Amino acid sequence: MSELKYKRILLKVSGEALLGSQQFGIDPEPVHHIALEIQKALNLGVQLAVVVGGGNIFRGMKNSSKLGMDQASGDYIGMLATVMNAVALQSEFKKIGVDCRVQSAIDIDKIAEPYIRHRAIRHLEKNRVVIFAAGTGNPFFTTDTAAALRASEIGADVMLMAKNGVDGVYNDDPRTNPQATKYDKIRYDDIIVKGLKVMDLSSCALCKQNNIPITVFDFNLKDSLIKILNNEEIGTLVTN
Repeated sequence: MSELKYKRILLKVSGEALLGSQQFGIDPEPVHHIALEIQKALNLGVQLAVVVGGGNIFRGMKNSSKLGMDQASGDYIGMLATVMNAVALQSEFKKIGVDCRVQSAIDIDKIAEPYIRHRAIRHLEKNRVVIFAAGTGNPFFTTDTAAALRASEIGADVMLMAKNGVDGVYNDDPRTNPQATKYDKIRYDDIIVKGLKVMDLSSCALCKQNNIPITVFDFNLKDSLIKILNNEEIGTLVTN
């Protein structure tokens, strides 16, 4: 445990990571992959919490405008989507023998515990994975911001931003611009000033305020969490 680079981590997983080859919904294969990668990290003795997005089911701002509803209503639907993903991930953890709790920022006690900071920390100390669902519980905030908030609240050593097929922060979208340049290290302020769209800017500002480093990496890379914990330089490190 003492040799690990980080001891308590907050892992942000996008809802799109659960899509797999589908255009919509939850694919069992990537869910299983995510659960196994997290299990490997747990076996090293790390404490791990997860925030999962809901973009595979519903995107608040994008979908609400298409449906003619206000953004707040769309964001609430998006929160419910994150609860669905959290329960699916919890079920996969149960299959592979990993103890897990889902805590929701909105009251949904038949499905998940309410979010209580000290209870979440206690779960982590008992080597349970904690999945934080329903974002911050408020509209107009992304799950990126929810991840930065929860990382701050539980005293995480790092926030890991898992991407799909993108291995770090670039000066442009590498999927559309093959000439895009990757940053191995970058400052919080550079992301904010340059408007790099790797994460929500408010989440970056919150991590800067609480001095929580961010690692942006490709979750499709095998043993990516293990490599980060063993201080291998993968992805992009965002710090002061």
